[in-house]
Amino acid sequence: MAGAIPEQYLDLFSEEKKAFGFVATVMPDGAPQVTPVWVDYDGTHVIFNTAKGRVKERNLRRDGRVALVVSDPANPYRYIQVRGRASLSEESADAHIDKLAKKYLGMDKYPYRQPGEVRVIVRITPEAVQTWG
Repeated sequence: MAGAIPEQYLDLFSEEKKAFGFVATVMPDGAPQVTPVWVDYDGTHVIFNTAKGRVKERNLRRDGRVALVVSDPANPYRYIQVRGRASLSEESADAHIDKLAKKYLGMDKYPYRQPGEVRVIVRITPEAVQTWG
């Protein structure tokens, strides 16, 4: 499968690694936009979480093309790049950001929530995967 995450790179999504992803989306004028994100993997999709109204969320609703790089914190020259299409959902997004807060911060609840904030899960269906290191 062209979009499969190789087994030897699954550790980059583990709770032990706490590796950050850098997600690239396309601005309305075609310019790239890159943001660091907490990442997750469900066996099919690379997943991150954002809030409704943020630039990456608006970009992905308009144009679902996305690229994401996750590098190994112990060796930044070892990384995986995933390119594909994003789907967005608000369903279970609050529970997901809490899961990521547990992984990255060791906290049961995401502490940076803003009043009125609506969380969004972004699932990337990998179409192309490249690895290095």
